[in-house]
Amino acid sequence: MGNPYLLIAAGGTGGHMFPAQALAEAMLNKGWRVRLSTDPRGARYTGGFPQSTEIVEASSATFARGGMAAKALAGPKIAAGVTGMVVQMTREKPDVVVGFGGYPSIPALGAATLLKIPRMIHEQNGVLGRVNQLFATRVAHVACGVWPTDLPEGARGTHTGNPVRAAVLERAGAGYIPPGDYPMSVLVMGGSQGARILSDVVPGAIAALPDVLRGQIRVSHQARDEDAERVIAFYDDHGIRADVQPFFDDVPRRMSDAQLVISRSGASSVADISVIGRPSILIPFAAAAGDHQTANARGLVQADGAIMIPENALDVSTLSAQITAVLTNPEAAQKMAQAALSVGAPDATERLVALVEQLARKETT
Repeated sequence: MGNPYLLIAAGGTGGHMFPAQALAEAMLNKGWRVRLSTDPRGARYTGGFPQSTEIVEASSATFARGGMAAKALAGPKIAAGVTGMVVQMTREKPDVVVGFGGYPSIPALGAATLLKIPRMIHEQNGVLGRVNQLFATRVAHVACGVWPTDLPEGARGTHTGNPVRAAVLERAGAGYIPPGDYPMSVLVMGGSQGARILSDVVPGAIAALPDVLRGQIRVSHQARDEDAERVIAFYDDHGIRADVQPFFDDVPRRMSDAQLVISRSGASSVADISVIGRPSILIPFAAAAGDHQTANARGLVQADGAIMIPENALDVSTLSAQITAVLTNPEAAQKMAQAALSVGAPDATERLVALVEQLARKETT
């Protein structure tokens, strides 16, 4: 009997591909054969996958982009992709199929549904993406990166968490130094979208802090290239020590050093904050599909590990007051750090592995 065979289906964004890569690495280490099904766009993002992962491209498309002609061709492209995957799976049947969202996952999940092959999906956000919504009631498990996740009636959700990078795991539960009468660090992360509002509001909120508190703060601020010059100038003009860059390649270190994190609530940011365990002020990206960033923040907020400020309520005075509340109350900040840890899932990859193995065992019994 050969090695068990896992087929992973994922789209071309980091949010989909990173947890898919983590699962691929773990299953290969367990002796499984792993194949990734994606489309030509997704194939460009597979450089981080282990070399022993087989990459196959399936025809797919989305109805959400392009003009009338592109949308008219989407259906036939998807049908061709599903047909091709049916042929492949009939010839070489996977033991389990796992989808991670994005329209490139449609062919593999569609074929697995038709052939009744054991299958599950992983959703990174607190609101299902369109493709995962389509398959949520047609799979054995919806592995949820954020808990709670809004699921349709009949879907079986299991909280696994979102896999995090090795550098984050190395700092999981790192000791928290609560605010006090000494230099303190604030980390500001805008995420890949919608960072401008943080560059507009955060510097002013820091400048509006009481003089003594402001003088103790050092800021690490991720800002877009087009915003960086004015953000740097503002901090300099107000005597605030700040390191402003478009990207920090040492976010785990900066986060573990921070007394407070101010961030968007993308799935990966929420996962990092909860695994390391830091107080945070979260400002969900209002234009996120299905308002999923608000859903992502829900678990941390309900556990009292984070403060959420809706984008339409974000202004200098509101944010400054919340920063002051956290950094002048060390006992409350310590409790927030502990609460954040309580909703973290440093073992997210292991939980995904367990679900895959459970599905495989059911198929063989």
